[in-house]
Amino acid sequence: MDMIRLKSNDLQSVGYDESLQIMEIQFHRGGLYRYFDVPKKIYDGLVKSVLSHGQYHTRYIKNRYRHEKI
Repeated sequence: MDMIRLKSNDLQSVGYDESLQIMEIQFHRGGLYRYFDVPKKIYDGLVKSVLSHGQYHTRYIKNRYRHEKI
């Protein structure tokens, strides 16, 4: 999965597989997480967020999608 670097204090990079609807987020403080059944609009919203990427993650992703630490 190709990862895009983010300018964020919390999130280092994000990748998305549209066919599987899987998003991966690498955090600066350690940890790579895989999120399942994530619609593309959520991924696009994170990448293009006018909020901070960390705030977008907290508001629209965290505790909303099944996930695992890789």
